[in-house]
Amino acid sequence: MTAVDTSVTPDSLTTLSGKRGADAPLRFPRPGSDRPTRHGREAPVVVEGLRRRGSGWVIPLAVATAVTAGLVPLATTTAAGAGGLPDCAPASPGGPVFVTDRCVDPDLREPYTDVDEQRVTTDPATGTTVRYRYIHGGFTGTNARFSFYFPAAEKYQGRFFEYTYPTIAEEDATPATIAFALSHGAYAVSTNNGGGVTAAPVLGGYRVNAAAAKYSRVVADGVYRKPGRPRGYIYGGSGGAYQTLGALENTSGVWDGGVPMVPGVPNAIPSFQASQVLALRVLADKLPQIADAVAPGGSGDPYAGLTPVQAGVLREVTRLGFPPRGWWQYGSMYGGSFGAVQAVVRATDPGYVNDFWNVPGYEGADDPAVAAARVQYDTTIQSLVGTPATGVVLAGLPAGDLTGADLVVTSGAAAGKSLTFGAIDGNTVSFPWGADPAVTNALAAGDRVRIDTSWSVALQYYQRHSVPGTDQYGWNQYRGAGGAPVYAQRPYLVGPLLAANAGGAAPTGRFHGKMIMLASTMDIQAYSWSADWYAKRATPARGGQTSDSFRLWYMDNADHVAPEAIGPGAAAHVVGYTGEWQRALLDLDAWVTRGVRPPASSRYTVDADSQVTVAATAGQRGGVQPVVALTARAARGKPAADRVEVVAGQPVAFTARASTPPGAGKIVKVEWDFVGAGTFPDPARGVRVGPEANVDATHVYGAPGTYFAVVRVTAQRDGDPRTPFALVQNLDTVRVVVR
Repeated sequence: MTAVDTSVTPDSLTTLSGKRGADAPLRFPRPGSDRPTRHGREAPVVVEGLRRRGSGWVIPLAVATAVTAGLVPLATTTAAGAGGLPDCAPASPGGPVFVTDRCVDPDLREPYTDVDEQRVTTDPATGTTVRYRYIHGGFTGTNARFSFYFPAAEKYQGRFFEYTYPTIAEEDATPATIAFALSHGAYAVSTNNGGGVTAAPVLGGYRVNAAAAKYSRVVADGVYRKPGRPRGYIYGGSGGAYQTLGALENTSGVWDGGVPMVPGVPNAIPSFQASQVLALRVLADKLPQIADAVAPGGSGDPYAGLTPVQAGVLREVTRLGFPPRGWWQYGSMYGGSFGAVQAVVRATDPGYVNDFWNVPGYEGADDPAVAAARVQYDTTIQSLVGTPATGVVLAGLPAGDLTGADLVVTSGAAAGKSLTFGAIDGNTVSFPWGADPAVTNALAAGDRVRIDTSWSVALQYYQRHSVPGTDQYGWNQYRGAGGAPVYAQRPYLVGPLLAANAGGAAPTGRFHGKMIMLASTMDIQAYSWSADWYAKRATPARGGQTSDSFRLWYMDNADHVAPEAIGPGAAAHVVGYTGEWQRALLDLDAWVTRGVRPPASSRYTVDADSQVTVAATAGQRGGVQPVVALTARAARGKPAADRVEVVAGQPVAFTARASTPPGAGKIVKVEWDFVGAGTFPDPARGVRVGPEANVDATHVYGAPGTYFAVVRVTAQRDGDPRTPFALVQNLDTVRVVVR
């Protein structure tokens, strides 16, 4: 073994140029180099196994970990295993690999860097421009890559933020991610999940993120030459919540905490998506009246006028967790990720479709109405759309719901192959994202095809046939009086397998570090009771006490995605939660660093229909979201209400009362949108920054119609109305009927 100078510190892994700080190009020293710099002579470093890759150097991760952890003198370090650090291994036989700061992932032991340069990025959403040092690299022998974004030394506060989402296959962070981290004294860590969890099912869930996080500390030591271990936080939404939970449950000492957002329960996929598609098909023409009934000022009875079958399906999807208020967007719903996850279910449980249509105990075999919904229709391709083909024009399309239908090729070069339907426009069917080019490129005009909904209809009932334990209580509606499932059951549960595929392991509630979980009460994809499920699992895992390690903040009037991702007008119905997760990351670091407790968890109830309702007032509710109540009245002396009727030209008086929960900051903005377009063109004037805001307004409607007037309020922890970051919003709506 080659001897190593024992005077070496992490600072020795800085640069060959002699520059220090965020402006210095990073290159690991050559073995045995003793090169003078502007700052004097760097300590010689001789590490067995160090070698050049491209313009950078490879250093065994065991060595890097030992250096930054200060666990083992470099003189005892070898390339193979070392530094006395063992390989990371499962905590229990057959379990996921448990990664710590005192072990080395055996599949990600040799990081390298190959790009080191100064960059400037502007986030178009906030107009924030940041300069930073960009360092790129990966792990030898794998497709795992990472990008690090370091702010200037004078702005660095000793922390990093790492965003994750399972389908990310590129390691470049978005401008918004970079701008927020660097503007708050953190460097950003971003990985490609080894090429995405589909391409890297073993490493993509949390292990690539963990290895990059650990190695980023080595690089940060070289960049900043400051004492102290950088604090780290991982965060992600939806599938990224599975990854964040997988990271915090299956590692220790890698991150100090995390922020999982809009999570699902382990059995959520594909049941949550499938149940929505079932409701869209069965309720189709009744959805407008259902949405109107649950909208502000509506009747409050979404079941009025439904057939028994329709009422049963609406009740089923509601009890599974779909929020009734979410039906406002029925016109643009498509089951969320149903198209993506159904392919995985088909591969995982291929016998389901045959059982569904042929075995008693399944709706396809037992219920003539379900059998009638099945479409099998032969037609011909008239022409291809685009070069290469992005769709086909068919000779005809059948009646019925074709959501998720298969286009089965029965003649020509692609005979025997099939594609899933994308969008439908007349007789034109587009291919979905990710369609196999080997199939699409083989299609030709004149090929015969069959439109078949056997799989798509069968999957709409999958939630009934994959009932998990009673703790995932949305499925308990499918149990009989004795507790046993009333429907035929699949031989195993696919949901936990898919959750484990996304996060590296299915969530259990046993996490390390600190966590602030975020959820939305109007989430139409990951139903909001999922966060309550996790809280109930975490409490016993923490010995019944979570006040020192866990928070759950619900956002009312928020969905799974931001309003701008839903479509025009969505901002009149829901608010985003970007400001909430930004606030959570900052609060998490204050909690870890200085022991500053974040605002209390939200207080809420879960009813028999699995619906989450947050407490009515800010003082009771907790969390960080402001609470606002809007009322309207048409004339003096009449009571204010959430519905008012006037004649055209008659003034309507509005009153908004807003307040923030304890420790959540101050109201900094109030905005009006009197016609519900989602544009908020009328900011309230004279609003004093403070924990409460009482605002009145008057508006005249000149034309008959039904309008939904909306008020939106924004809170900021420090009462700063100018910052674009950590702004937390809420809204309220009233109905105005103009005769």
